[in-house]
Amino acid sequence: MDSSGTERAAATHDAGPSEIIGVLEQGRRQFLALVSHIRPELLRYCARMTGSVADGEDVVQETLARACYELSQMRELPPLRPWLFRIAHNRAIDHWRYEQHRRSDPLEAADHLAADAEFEPENALARTQAVSAAIACFLELAPAQRGCVILKDVLDHSIDEIAAELSLSLPAVKAALHRGRTALRRLTEAQSTPPDPRASSAALKQYARLFNAHDWDAVRSLLADDVRLDLVSQRKASGRRDVGIYFSNYERSTGWHLVPAWFDGIEVLAVMPDAASVNPRYFIELTWAGERLVSIRDFRYVPYIAQEGAFLFEATT
Repeated sequence: MDSSGTERAAATHDAGPSEIIGVLEQGRRQFLALVSHIRPELLRYCARMTGSVADGEDVVQETLARACYELSQMRELPPLRPWLFRIAHNRAIDHWRYEQHRRSDPLEAADHLAADAEFEPENALARTQAVSAAIACFLELAPAQRGCVILKDVLDHSIDEIAAELSLSLPAVKAALHRGRTALRRLTEAQSTPPDPRASSAALKQYARLFNAHDWDAVRSLLADDVRLDLVSQRKASGRRDVGIYFSNYERSTGWHLVPAWFDGIEVLAVMPDAASVNPRYFIELTWAGERLVSIRDFRYVPYIAQEGAFLFEATT
């Protein structure tokens, strides 16, 4: 370690808890700024690996937390994209196994592939099918096939990049791409028509009405004593008192109007720039226990998540 590194280490050693927390938070924010250009791409990957946009964002959070920790043990910065995608792939597989969606089949590295041009790595039709496929369809693919198809046909990574990102051989990547494309084409051809918008719950409608009316006392009365807040990528809070600050921030801000909706199969509040808008900027997810609100997940600071799915709104008469 050089002299400046020794001085920094000594200063950190002598610092109190608040100073240490401040240094760690500064480092976390610097790291997030460093990888911000890769984060939307990570979400596109993780959402399809997990079959859910919200779960995909959870995996992105886990990936960045793991990367930030690993970086603290390194002497130099690794190539960012392949490093982050390796971590994201492993985190997504762990999530998938934990949820027990499917049992994975082992990937066999094929020695030969079909000669049909439809399965060539640069096939445009396969890219079109992958981009338009419903996110949940990707869960039907074995994990390695899923990863290769997403990276190649959704994110346009090269075969060499995919091999490095997933720690696979080139023949294994090509085999997984071949098999994954075959399976995904079959799934997309069997897709049903889009679902009709479902009615939103009375609790969500009431919350939106009170929020839009700036009736903050009434909104706070809905909170459970142990309510939890996740302002994604910014901060977490728990308890009625600490979560109450969150509403104060909205009270001071402009450019929002809440509309009950469904997104990726989840009931949410779509956040519009104003009451006349039809295009949501981001969304908020609420969890209820009876009539009490027990958790709030606000995606205000990761608005790109809204681009990974379609909003469904209750039909009005």
